[in-house]
Amino acid sequence: MDTLELLRDFIKRRVANPPEEITLESRLEDVGVDSLTLLDLMFDMEDKFGVRMPDDLPRPETVGELIAIFEKLKPATNE
Repeated sequence: MDTLELLRDFIKRRVANPPEEITLESRLEDVGVDSLTLLDLMFDMEDKFGVRMPDDLPRPETVGELIAIFEKLKPATNE
């Protein structure tokens, strides 16, 4: 499962009335991800990928920006 699919699954499980279509351009606010949900998501991704999010991380505005953060931090795999 790629990172976009993981985020879609997370959003659909934790957000009331999530939109049908979640794309890289979707604004986090528009898909129902508030600051507390974003923190929960980041903790979830830290556990999933075994990474630590920096404390000074700028707040992502879109799904694509959030994925770019995870992709940059997660360890490379030999797939």
